Amino acid sequence: MKTIGLIGGMSWESSDLYYRIINKKTQALLGGVHSCDCLLYSVDFAEVARLQHQGRWDLLSERMVSAAHRLELGGAEMIILCTNTMHKVAADIEGSINVPFLHIVDATAEEIQKKSYRKLGLLATKFSMEDDFLRSRYKDRFNIETIVPDDKGREDVHRIIYEELVKGTITDKSKQRFLEVIDSLVQSGAEAIIAGCTEIELLIKPGDISVDLFQTTKIHAEKAVEIALGR
Repeated sequence: MKTIGLIGGMSWESSDLYYRIINKKTQALLGGVHSCDCLLYSVDFAEVARLQHQGRWDLLSERMVSAAHRLELGGAEMIILCTNTMHKVAADIEGSINVPFLHIVDATAEEIQKKSYRKLGLLATKFSMEDDFLRSRYKDRFNIETIVPDDKGREDVHRIIYEELVKGTITDKSKQRFLEVIDSLVQSGAEAIIAGCTEIELLIKPGDISVDLFQTTKIHAEKAVEIALGR
């Protein structure tokens, strides 16, 4: 098995989910008491969140590239970035390393295409919903259109992510608000929903909504294991 390098800590709640998923997937594929060969470089999310809201993506890029280099030097044979939002600097990371980089959109789009969906609702941070670094990749590479909530919906989803989910805080009130936003996206023509922030899977599960939910954390982590095992 190739050693997977994970750039995590954004937040550590979702990185914990990544670690559990990749090990469960490895055991499911190999049996017995097998677990994943991996390295995790975890950053301080307080610093990352501050720089995100200051718009200092140049500094964030430097930080992510440095993390990728450390993983590669440590023996990682492929790299995954355990967050949707920081894929804004994915090209910088991919261009600076000598091992494969698995983009979260590519892994997710492959699963979406199996269902032949063409229009999906995207729930994510405001950075991911209002910038085009995720949405354009879905459209340009996979012909998948993504729609996002209205202004109030985007504000509420972003606030819940940064004030609650990254801290592991789960409330019925926030879950209900997410379900309302999802319903509005479905009413606007979304055939399914992309949980485009790695913490959303802590709050919303596939059985909670009437359409398919594409869990980017689960999809990304499991695809990494399949690639690492040559499956």
